[in-house]
Amino acid sequence: MKKNIDKIGIFDVQYKTMTIGIILAVATVGFEGLAITTIAPKLAQSLNGIHLYGWIFSAFLLSQIIGTMVIGQQIDKNGVFKSYVVSILIFVAGIVIAATSINMHMLIVGRAFQGFGAGALLTCVYYSITLSYPDELRTKILAAFSSAYVLPALVGPYVAGLLAESLSWRFVFWFVLPFIVLSVFLTLPLFRKLQAENTSALSTEKGNYKEIYAVLLTLGTGLLLIGLGFVPDWKGIMISAVGVMMMIQPLRKLLPEGAFLVRKGLPATIVSRGLFVACFFAVESYVVLALTTVKGLSADVAGLIVAAGAISWSTAAWLQSKFDERDHGNGRKQRVIIGVGLMIVGVALVIIIIGLPGNGIVFAVLSQILTGFGIGLAHPTTGAIALQHAKAGEAGAVSANIQFIDAFGPGLSIGIGGALIAMSETFGWGVLTGIMLALSIQFLCLLFCFIISFRINLSATL
Repeated sequence: MKKNIDKIGIFDVQYKTMTIGIILAVATVGFEGLAITTIAPKLAQSLNGIHLYGWIFSAFLLSQIIGTMVIGQQIDKNGVFKSYVVSILIFVAGIVIAATSINMHMLIVGRAFQGFGAGALLTCVYYSITLSYPDELRTKILAAFSSAYVLPALVGPYVAGLLAESLSWRFVFWFVLPFIVLSVFLTLPLFRKLQAENTSALSTEKGNYKEIYAVLLTLGTGLLLIGLGFVPDWKGIMISAVGVMMMIQPLRKLLPEGAFLVRKGLPATIVSRGLFVACFFAVESYVVLALTTVKGLSADVAGLIVAAGAISWSTAAWLQSKFDERDHGNGRKQRVIIGVGLMIVGVALVIIIIGLPGNGIVFAVLSQILTGFGIGLAHPTTGAIALQHAKAGEAGAVSANIQFIDAFGPGLSIGIGGALIAMSETFGWGVLTGIMLALSIQFLCLLFCFIISFRINLSATL
C-alpha cells in the first residue's frame, strides 16, 4: 500500500484541478506583490502622493497580517468554503479600488483590502492542502506553491513596467482579474466539497480574541516603523518604544504557545521559518539597492541577478520534494538545517562582495543562487512540518501561523533595515554603511535561526 501511495502525484486525476487552481491563485498574488514594486514611483507621482510612498507597501503587509489571523480563525469555525469566498471578494475589491483610485489615500485603502484578501486567500490555500492532500504529497504541493512565485519573480516587474509605460499603471491591477476568475472557476467547486475537521473547544477558546490581537499587532508594528523613521529625534524613540510594547502581548497570542521560548516542535518550526523568510526578502531588497547605488549596475542587470535566486529557489523546492518522497519525510529536519546553512553562506558572500571594490557580478549571482537554494529547501519543508503538527480542529490556526509569520517577518525586517539606512544618511555615514548594517542584522538573524533549527522535531504521526 505504501508503494502505491508513493506513486501518486499532485497532478494525478484526483488532485490535478485543485493543484492547478492553487498554483494559479498563488502566482496571481505573487505577481500583484512584485509588480507594484516597479510601478510604485509612477503611480505615487500620478496621484501626487510621493510623501506617502512607503505606505503603498506597508498598507499591504500590515493588513495581510489581519487577514491571515481573522480568516485562520474563521476557517476552524465556519469551514474553508465560506472563508475562501470572502477572501476572494475582498482581494478583488482591493484591486478595483486601487485601479480606480483618484488620490493616494484611496489607493492605500485599496492596497489594504488587497493585503487582507491576499493573507486570507493564502491561509485558505494552506488549509486546503491539509484537508486535500495526504502527508506524502504535501511537500510536493508546497514545492509547487513555492515555485508559483518564480514566474512572477522573473516577468512580473517587466510586464508591469511595460503596461505602465504603454497604457497606464492602472492596467497592472486590472491585468490580474482574469487569472483570479480562472482560479476561482477551478477551485471553488472543490472547496465546497471540503469538510472542515471538528473544531476543538480549546481551539475555539484560543481564537476568540486573535482578531483583536492581530489589529493591535498591526498598529504596534506601524508605530515602530513610523517611529524608527524619526530616529534619532526623541519623539521617534518614544513612538518606537510604544510600538514595541504594543507588539509583545499580541505576538504571545498570535504565535504558537512556547514561541518566545523557542520550544521544540511547532514553536521552533514557526520561529525558524519566520527568521529565514524575513532575512531572504530583506536581503533581496538590499542587494538590489546595493548593486544599483554602490556598484553602479543598471536596474535590469540587478534584476537578473536576483532572478537567479528565484530560479534556484524553485529548483531546490522541487529537489526537496523528491528527497521527501525517497525518505518518507524522515529527513525534513536535516533539510531545514542545510537550507539555513546555505543561506548563511550566501548572505556572508553578499556582504563581502559589497564591501570589496569591483562589481563582483559573478559572485553576486553565486550568492543569490546559494540563498535561493537554501530557502527552497527550508521553506516548503517547514510548511510540511508545521502542518504535520496540526491537531484535529486546529489546521486552520496552524495555517494562519504559517501565513502570519511569512507576512510579519519580511514586513518587520525590511522596515527595520530601511530605518538603518535612513539613520545612516541622517548621521552622514552614507548609504553603503546603512546597507552593510542592514545586511549584518540579517546575517545575525540567520545565525540564530540556524541554532534554533536544531530544536525542530517531527510529529509522531509521520
